[in-house]
This record gives sequence, C-alpha cells and structure tokens, in this order.
Amino acid sequence: MALPSVVVLPLLIVVAAGVYYIYNEVIHFMSQSIVRNKVVVITDAVSGLGTECAHLFHKGGARLILCGNTWDKLESLYDQLTNDSDPSQTFAPKLVIVDFSDMDSMEDVVSEVVDCYGCVDVLISNSSMKLKAPVQSVSLEMDRNIMDINYFGPSTLAKGIIPTMISRRSGHIVLVNSIQGRLAVPFRSSYAASKHAVQAFFDCLRAEVKEYGIEVSTISHTFINASEPPPEEGPAPKTNAVAAFIRSQWVHGVSPSVLANEIMQTVNRKRKEVVLAHPIPRVALYLRSLFPSFLFAVLAAGAKDSVLNEQMQ
Repeated sequence: MALPSVVVLPLLIVVAAGVYYIYNEVIHFMSQSIVRNKVVVITDAVSGLGTECAHLFHKGGARLILCGNTWDKLESLYDQLTNDSDPSQTFAPKLVIVDFSDMDSMEDVVSEVVDCYGCVDVLISNSSMKLKAPVQSVSLEMDRNIMDINYFGPSTLAKGIIPTMISRRSGHIVLVNSIQGRLAVPFRSSYAASKHAVQAFFDCLRAEVKEYGIEVSTISHTFINASEPPPEEGPAPKTNAVAAFIRSQWVHGVSPSVLANEIMQTVNRKRKEVVLAHPIPRVALYLRSLFPSFLFAVLAAGAKDSVLNEQMQ
C-alpha cells in the first residue's frame, strides 16, 4: 500500500536528519580515535577555546601539553580534566608556562615543550591579543606587543617544534587565526596586521614542510562569542539600514565548543584551510578580491557609524 504523498516528504526529512546525525556521530568518534596517544600541544589553553579543546582532546585520549601564562589557571584546568576522566583511558596533562609577550623566554619554552614527551604530533596555536582603536592612538610599544603575541610567538614556537616533526616525517600544525587575517576592518589595524602576517607565515610553512609529511592548517573564524549578547536597553540608536543589517550579521560570532569541534575535524581530515564565518564576512572576502573599491567604500561608510564601530569584532 502506497503512502500518501503528504506523508512522504516529512518522512524523507526525518530519515535524512537521522542519517546526518549518525554520520556526525561516527565522524566525531573517528576524530577522537585518531588523536589517541598523540602528543598535542595547545597554547593559551586557559582561554575559553583552549579549555574546550583541552576537554575534547583529553577525552579522545591525547597526551596533552597545556600552555598558558598563568600557573593557577593551568592547575585549575588540570584538576578539571583529571577529576572528570578515567585514568585508565586518558593521560594526565603536562603544564608549561608560555608567555608570548616575553620573547626572550621562547628558547627555554621550546625546550620544555619538546622535553615533555620528546616529540610533538599536533601543535594547536591558539594565542591571540585583540585591540580596537584608531590608528593614530596606538603606540609603537603596543604594536610590538601585539606582533609578539599574535605573530612572533606562534611562529617561533612552530620553528622550534618543526625539527622534531621533520625527523619523524610526520606532524600537524594548526593555526587558529581570525577572519581578519584575510580581511581587515576599521579600528583593528594592529590586530589585523598581526593576523595577516601570521597567516602568510603559515601559508609559506605549509608549502615548505609538505615534503616531510607535515600538515599545516589555518582556521579563520569570526570573533569567539562565549555567550549571547545582552538585550539592548532603551530606544535603539539611530543608524542607517545598511549598517544595521551588517551589524546584525557581524555580531553573530562562533561559540568555543563549535570552534573546538572544528579544530578536531581539521586534525582528523587534514584540511589545509577552514573559514568559519557567517555570510556577511564570507561575502566581504569575495568582494575584497573581485570588487575591492566597493568594499573599501562600504568599510569607510561603516567607520563613520558609531553603532557599527561598537559592534564590529
């Protein structure tokens, strides 16, 4: 007996949703099994994203080396991981103090990281420092500090770890960058410059180490949104319709859990480049290549809108 046509479509939707769910669960399980016993370094592990990555990779059985610039927070994260896990299925993480603003310490940091297990299978470079200010108000000292944390720190750590990967002819380096490593917006000059620089470094590195079996991946995401934005109080400020639409799209960031899962998938599938962004930033990337003059005009108009300036991340 044939099913009525009004039932077929909903049934197909339910079946498709079920297949998609099972597929995602299988991929998630396979991702975790792939990192089992692997030595995984996570920088800025005490941040929201770093903590999510630490929990995800620890649950997958990775041998973690957690890096951060605050010992108390690292110990707190260590306690969370070890208290909530089965010691027969997981490894106790190793902790390393890393402060990218202190470049003089990087040689010792590299040695300490490598000495933990004698090798590194996966390096997740997650550290970042943000700054929002007009160009003329940013001091040279601040420029240098941002470049140390966002560019020189990650590149120096990668350089120090690469020889161990080359000797074993395997390894994976993941740069958690920003959409602003590919697209600059007003009032983010120093931040965008550092992100462009580190993007270029790891793009070059990808080609140079391919012959040694080393993978290099970059993940460009919009800002990390750990919580829902608070509701606006009082009457909405006046703004033009275009700016209001851009703002409404731009402020939807990516959650730490979603980004952490994307990092796990990137390690699993060895994807070279990932863009995790909503439609407006994606369209802007295409406009930057195809119609740059139009994009520059839109950004200049947006810079004049105080509401847009406050909401752009």
